[in-house]
Amino acid sequence: MATWGESVALVPTMGALHAGHMALMDLARQHGRRVIASIFVNPAQFAAHEDLSKYPRPFSADVAKLEAAGVDGLFAPEPATMYPPGFCSGVQVAGPANVGLEDRFRPTHFYGVTTVVAKLFHQVQPTAAVFGEKDFQQLAVLRQMVDDLDFPVKIVNAPTYREADGLALSSRNVFLTPDQRAIAPVLHQTLQDCAKAVRAGETQGLARGRSRIEEAGFLLDYLELRDSRTLGEPGQDATREAGGLRLLVAAKLGTTRLIDNVAV
Repeated sequence: MATWGESVALVPTMGALHAGHMALMDLARQHGRRVIASIFVNPAQFAAHEDLSKYPRPFSADVAKLEAAGVDGLFAPEPATMYPPGFCSGVQVAGPANVGLEDRFRPTHFYGVTTVVAKLFHQVQPTAAVFGEKDFQQLAVLRQMVDDLDFPVKIVNAPTYREADGLALSSRNVFLTPDQRAIAPVLHQTLQDCAKAVRAGETQGLARGRSRIEEAGFLLDYLELRDSRTLGEPGQDATREAGGLRLLVAAKLGTTRLIDNVAV
């Protein structure tokens, strides 16, 4: 149990740190006197067929990056510390965790996320925690958990950090071949075009977007327009006028699954 005696901003990560993670650390400094990063590749949020064993783990390089960024502390527990023998509890969030997006393709994912983040909150006892908007549904799920269970933690959302061509930074981008990397920005470009179509009142914008993504060589999981607060189906004109809409996409390029989203 941490006893910092001052405000602490936590940045939970699974390691393989990149410039996007470093931007989270910079933002965390605005919300806490001390910045603590965690590195834990959480087995509970990976299904049996997913890439847990292949997930990159350059721990020494990650530590060097955190030291260079002036992060005050690192919490890097072993799996047996987080899930000791006999562990059988967890945190299940409904609402935004069950809206037919990531949950439709990764049905156990958010159970693993909420369970490990709840444990991190208890172990580190931060006053704020910073999460990137790239995982937009995850952000909504964690806000719901904090609100419902009265965690004394402020959830801070950080804008998606992108390459110059628009591709959202992800630790999994290293698995893209050069040809796939050239194709990958189509996701963000399509989201931007679909957002323009929605704002213009076009009814076929999403259908065109789905076709464009598939024609580029992706295996599309979803491209959906949702209420940005609940992640449910969009409301009527009042929601649209309030700017409360979000476009979300997930698609696989080769063996690499990419996600992204933009505000409308």
